[in-house]
Amino acid sequence: MYSALKTIQNTARRAASMSTAAAATGKPLTIGLIPADGIGREVIPAARQVLEALPSDIMPAKLGFVDLDAGFEHFQKHGVALPEETLAALKGDCDGALFGAVSSPSHKVAGYSSPIVGLRKQMDLYANVRPVISGSAATASGEKRAIDMLIIRENTECLYIKEEEQFEGSDGKYAIAKRRISEFASRRAGEMAFSMALQRDAMRKQLPASERTWAGRPKVTIVHKSNVLSVTDGLWRETVRKVYEANSQYKAGVDIEEQLVDSMVYRMFREPEAFDVVVAPNMYGDIISDGAAALVGSLGLVPSANVGDSFVVGEPVHGSAPDIAGKNIANPIAAIRSAAMLLERTGYGSAALAIYRAVDK
Repeated sequence: MYSALKTIQNTARRAASMSTAAAATGKPLTIGLIPADGIGREVIPAARQVLEALPSDIMPAKLGFVDLDAGFEHFQKHGVALPEETLAALKGDCDGALFGAVSSPSHKVAGYSSPIVGLRKQMDLYANVRPVISGSAATASGEKRAIDMLIIRENTECLYIKEEEQFEGSDGKYAIAKRRISEFASRRAGEMAFSMALQRDAMRKQLPASERTWAGRPKVTIVHKSNVLSVTDGLWRETVRKVYEANSQYKAGVDIEEQLVDSMVYRMFREPEAFDVVVAPNMYGDIISDGAAALVGSLGLVPSANVGDSFVVGEPVHGSAPDIAGKNIANPIAAIRSAAMLLERTGYGSAALAIYRAVDK
């Protein structure tokens, strides 16, 4: 891992020299580091090294780091997975954070709840943002195609509110799950999708035309199944479209389309290059984004960011990988890309672009 990391650091320095900083205020940027479980303790320090390698002409802010605790292993030792001290430090001292991985058990453990889910709720991180990028993605037909897709997953509701009940009926047991879709959450996800479509377009224009994977106008694809779920998905679809119709900047600069979730999955594997920004309710977004990782190799290469209006937590998509933890063979690429996403969201787009270009090389 060490030699690959040095290559990325050196390439980031060279890429940085060709860019200009998006945020030139020089204001300090403090990042909370939450390695948590397993290989999180290896990949988060690697991401920190890359951040520290950025030269001051592209990263004018002085970087500070705060080491914080969370995770299932912390729960086993101390009885809490997300300490109040960690939340207090994030809210009071940090501008953003990086989260490694969590070894949440597949069975119920009394008193335990996932720390990353808790972070999303406590910090109001209402959108999960996952880029899926490759110059030669493997499609269902076997052809290699360049893709540059960003999936925006609403992060707070849908079936994942976890309101389920089980009953005894005359024919045996049956279960009912409630699904929540609100105008409030749908509007925020829609705003995120359209604003990030414009932001991605601005970043692409910093690249030479030969390096741009997406050549057209920015485009947002609204995913739903309102032909069946006409009330809940109907409200989602209508609300996201209203965000677009009400904003002249979005209408002037972004194209819009809709896709039923089942045909979205089909098209994503047949022609992934057809999508730019995809916005979906929580469960659809979860499934689509995990499936899309297969186009670029595996979940182990894909970054994400949990994003709110005033805070962002970069998080590699992979798990804690206990089978390889401690062997120093974990690939840090997803964590490094997640760190770049954090920089992009906090206003340092050129520094983020330098890291993206370094990793892609």
